[in-house]
Amino acid sequence: MSVWAALFLLWAAAEASEDCPAACACRALDTMGLLVDCGGRGLAALPALPAHTRHLLLANNSLRSVPPGAFDHLPQLQSLDVAHNPWRCDCGVTYLRLWLEDRAPAELLRVRCAGPGPASGRALGQLSGSELGSCGWSLRASWADSGPWWDAALAVVAALGLALLAGLLCTVSVPRD
Repeated sequence: MSVWAALFLLWAAAEASEDCPAACACRALDTMGLLVDCGGRGLAALPALPAHTRHLLLANNSLRSVPPGAFDHLPQLQSLDVAHNPWRCDCGVTYLRLWLEDRAPAELLRVRCAGPGPASGRALGQLSGSELGSCGWSLRASWADSGPWWDAALAVVAALGLALLAGLLCTVSVPRD
């Protein structure tokens, strides 16, 4: 191994330990990025994670939810192990579910819900969106459901359109042979 390669690995290891959360162990990977091992540390909340995290182990903790956007600053994140946590499968895991659906769908069956009620013991991937709760979201009213004034406005616009079309047809001259 060249001196430069050894210095680079030493630098990467120093960077890994510098940004590593206190409750976790970090190791520089040969392929760049970090393995951040926070498994089995009794974490009840996510720690601040280094931006170069590539593999993240969060299994066997006390995590119940993941805040929206928690992994957005981790563009290199490729694998995430979040099994064996007492997940509360409601709106607090919606972000986690969507992240796993996009990047690690097999993990959805390893994530088991500790509650509430009917979700208890079920895999996160088996729950529908409605079973996670409404999460305060509401659909905007459709433009078609805007009441009688909207219907009247549409009728007026249609009538004007027809009048303009009729006027245009009346003014067009047809060449005669």
